[in-house]
Amino acid sequence: MNVLPGTEHQPHARAVLARALPHAEHGGEPSHAYLFQGPPGSGKRTVARALATALLSETRDGGSVDQAAVAQRVARRSHPDLTWVRPTGAGEMRVSDVKEAVVEAVSRRPFEARRRVFVLESAHAMNDGAANRLLKTLEEPPDYVVLVLLSDRPGELLTTIRSRCQSVRFDAPSEADLVARLRADQGADETTALACARLGLGDALLSRSLAGPDGAPMRTAAEALARDAIHGPRGVPPFKALTEAAAERGKAAGAAVEREAKEIAERLPDRERKRIERDAKDDAKRAVRRERTAALDVSLRLCGLWFRDVASVKLGAESAVHHVDRLAELRQDAGVADAHRLLSCVDLVDETRRTLRRNASEELQLDALCVRLRAALGHR
Repeated sequence: MNVLPGTEHQPHARAVLARALPHAEHGGEPSHAYLFQGPPGSGKRTVARALATALLSETRDGGSVDQAAVAQRVARRSHPDLTWVRPTGAGEMRVSDVKEAVVEAVSRRPFEARRRVFVLESAHAMNDGAANRLLKTLEEPPDYVVLVLLSDRPGELLTTIRSRCQSVRFDAPSEADLVARLRADQGADETTALACARLGLGDALLSRSLAGPDGAPMRTAAEALARDAIHGPRGVPPFKALTEAAAERGKAAGAAVEREAKEIAERLPDRERKRIERDAKDDAKRAVRRERTAALDVSLRLCGLWFRDVASVKLGAESAVHHVDRLAELRQDAGVADAHRLLSCVDLVDETRRTLRRNASEELQLDALCVRLRAALGHR
């Protein structure tokens, strides 16, 4: 059986996609549309590139070209028969994202290869207009078209879209694999890598972020908020570091949107360039808000896990701890706190996370959380 790079540890993806490869032992004809679904960091994007490389290496007459050269063009997204679409609306994929790039482009035959490949990242981010426009393309695409939809949240896709794609399941990497990856890619030591792998709760991208330079401020701020509640107030509002770390991540996300829009605009005609540049500022603002909110949510989740870990240590279950690189501090906190009170703090943190998703005032909610956590732990 041919094994597509990236599917070595993904049995379902390996079995399904082996039949799609040119010159495969059984089949060799890809489906017109695939839905790659699985948690963040499970390898969907990597396998999409590998599948595109394999398909675009087959020429119109059934021959083949050098896959290494094709792979380089796919990685740069410079192959004329590959279209790679990502949401430009700071988290939302609009009609304008799919109309020209996909819906209209599928009618044009391949330039070099036997097929044209269209990859849509974050397909669940399509708004209703974009989803309905794409649906018509999925119903009757030309025989030379292969569409690959990537999604971390396939349940948010229209049922009609899911039903028209062949599902390809990707599983989260094992804890051991993720630890090895974090040590190799992020240079994390064994204990830190294990902590970040566990703190990601199955999200490999989040684990990678926590192990990197941007993750340290978030972890430090979340720990400070929890320990302030456990040991009593220390003067400085503990949520300030939380909001500052989130703000920095928001700024970085906004800058990335503007930078990507500029790169896209440079390759477009004047009219399209002006539209992209006009939308970029609003998109960047939305990206700042979205990433800031997401970072706050992650920080609060880390805070809740700290309370949970302290309770685990208190109850003699250190093997269940997530913050394995902070055992000394967890043990210190366990010595002064009650397990039941700690677990009630987890509920308070989760309640605040839900409230923040409804766009309540951040500072008011976080300040109120600090007061409630102290009260729950017997401090006034």
